[in-house]
Amino acid sequence: MAVIYPFRALRPPVAQVEQVASVPYDVVSTEEAQALAADNPLSLLHVTRPEIDLPDGTDIYSDAVYEKAAENFQRLTNACPLEAEAESSLYLYKLVMGAHEQTGIAACCSVDEYDNDLIRKHERTRPDKEDDRTRHMLTLRAQTGVVFLTYRADRRIDALVAAETASAPLYGFTAPDGIRHTLWRAPAPEQIVRAFREVPLLYIADGHHRAASASRARATLRAHNPQHTGEEEYNRFLAVIFPSDQVQILAYNRVVKDLNGLQPDAFVARVAERFDVDENGTAQPTSPGQFSMYLGGRWYGLRFKGDVTGAATDPTATLDVSVLQENLLDAILGIKDVRTDKRIDFVGGIRGTDELEKLVNTGRAAVAFSLYPTTIDDLLRVSDKSGIMPPKSTWFEPKLRDGLLIHQI
Repeated sequence: MAVIYPFRALRPPVAQVEQVASVPYDVVSTEEAQALAADNPLSLLHVTRPEIDLPDGTDIYSDAVYEKAAENFQRLTNACPLEAEAESSLYLYKLVMGAHEQTGIAACCSVDEYDNDLIRKHERTRPDKEDDRTRHMLTLRAQTGVVFLTYRADRRIDALVAAETASAPLYGFTAPDGIRHTLWRAPAPEQIVRAFREVPLLYIADGHHRAASASRARATLRAHNPQHTGEEEYNRFLAVIFPSDQVQILAYNRVVKDLNGLQPDAFVARVAERFDVDENGTAQPTSPGQFSMYLGGRWYGLRFKGDVTGAATDPTATLDVSVLQENLLDAILGIKDVRTDKRIDFVGGIRGTDELEKLVNTGRAAVAFSLYPTTIDDLLRVSDKSGIMPPKSTWFEPKLRDGLLIHQI
């Protein structure tokens, strides 16, 4: 049973929403955040990436950064001003990216369900990133970032969402990246809440660190509240929940800085021991089980020669990211742990294969790998087995914007 909660959102007025709305904090570097927020004092990036308002080189985990976050949040609340809803509501959030559309339900979800694995995960989190967002939430007493959840599509919920989105929207704007964002308020959300009680499980698609940090923040606030009842807002976290048949996953590609001491010809020969190699490959694989490799100004097509077994007990074994990791990145390039090895980097599919070519052609990488996207069925299957996908297995597009809805805890 999935429990969702209406909440009293803190949100910008319609006239300021485009200025406040920002990309998620974790998809941009400090430098990119500075550029995006330049000349826009209302951008939520001043709150989510407050180091952009501090001297260059400031440690992003220093006390000064969290103090600046609190200062900027208060300034935004007053200057915008951010407005708190008088009544608890659910919201419908539609994203349009080219021909792709998806509409989700913005709600609060249960930290207890997260802790008890009724909200399924598929990714490990990094302690430093958890520490950061936990401290950010506790400093602001608010969740400014959204967890992206999914569920197995349910036609009854689809019908309820369609009825709610037939009215005039609360917000509607096209962001600078061309993605259209539309938000409706559902002031009488009881039917949607009841419908979700028949949804057996929710799944984290994107936002594992935000969910884990909400759990840690709840533990801290509960420990300091002798009157804790379980009904406090800190027992819930902000999410947008999309049906699985609307979710779009792009590839998460890899670039490696060197060939592990091998010359290009020797490297290709080593690859050919494990993969069928087509020297006239395409930049993007056309089906699962295919890989594209860019080396020396040429795309190669790869297909693993061996059998991938173990899907029944370990569905991660058949993932393309797992096959590439075990049989090439580790076995040939010596990259054991992609989370810690500085020789490898990752490029979201939204940047395209031109970005991979540029990194190799300019010498910033020696070789690049373009993958076929992991599917939503893969994600659900791995999550149902309590499995863990390799890091950087999925890149979801389009991205939700921070700042449209804030949950105060």
